[in-house]
Amino acid sequence: MMGKDAWTLIGAPRPFDQEFKFVTSPFLSPLVLGTIRLLLAFYTLITLLTILIREAVITHDADSFFSYFTELSYIGLCSYFWASAVQTLCFARRSGDKPSYPLQTWPRFLQFLHSLLWSTVTVFPFIVTPVFWILLSSPSTFKSTFSAWENISVHALNSVFALFEITVSNVSPQPWVHSIFLIILLGAYLCVAYITHATQGFYTYGFLNPVKEKGFLAVYIVAIAIAGFAIFFIVRGLCWLKNRLFFRSSLHGVNLAVEYEKEAIVV
Repeated sequence: MMGKDAWTLIGAPRPFDQEFKFVTSPFLSPLVLGTIRLLLAFYTLITLLTILIREAVITHDADSFFSYFTELSYIGLCSYFWASAVQTLCFARRSGDKPSYPLQTWPRFLQFLHSLLWSTVTVFPFIVTPVFWILLSSPSTFKSTFSAWENISVHALNSVFALFEITVSNVSPQPWVHSIFLIILLGAYLCVAYITHATQGFYTYGFLNPVKEKGFLAVYIVAIAIAGFAIFFIVRGLCWLKNRLFFRSSLHGVNLAVEYEKEAIVV
């Protein structure tokens, strides 16, 4: 069983999110924030289902859908928006005398997962987007209306959605230890990529081919890992700056925090 300090270290302190930063914004009301998150949840889900169904019915290569980091990270984005939309809309209904949202009373492991999920959806898109447009895009990227929409959705709008979370929500900089989890997840994806090659006979991304890339393979892997650290650092900095400039001046957020603290003292 993890100790108190360990839970706090990984992003699940007790009480959890006492300033309601996961469900508030310095610019939008909880209801508007929750509604936008819900709309993004629907859009990302429709995008994923459309691509998957098309691959299953038309191109007949749906068996490789879950082998691509792009799709996996987009699934994470979709999952986050569904989870955050539900939590935010619940908070919008309870932001009266006793403000709260369900995640605050859930097991700390789930609180940690939500916090870590936020870290992944604000870092991975900024890896996917430049890697695709710099290394993988080709004239076929926009060869049809569907192809253009698909690539814009999963290789461009993913970063727009991530930037929305970073700039519009009140979420604080996540724990530094999350950067280690992100690198572990990136490493785990390498396993998925090479398992895919072993079982289906192709590399999900050409630069992962050791025969073709030789020594450059290690360069690509290290560069992506470094990029992951750098992006996490930048995101933390942006969140810190945003909260310093806006959260303290957000009367809604401050008042809710005061109410929460009063309730905690009474309990």
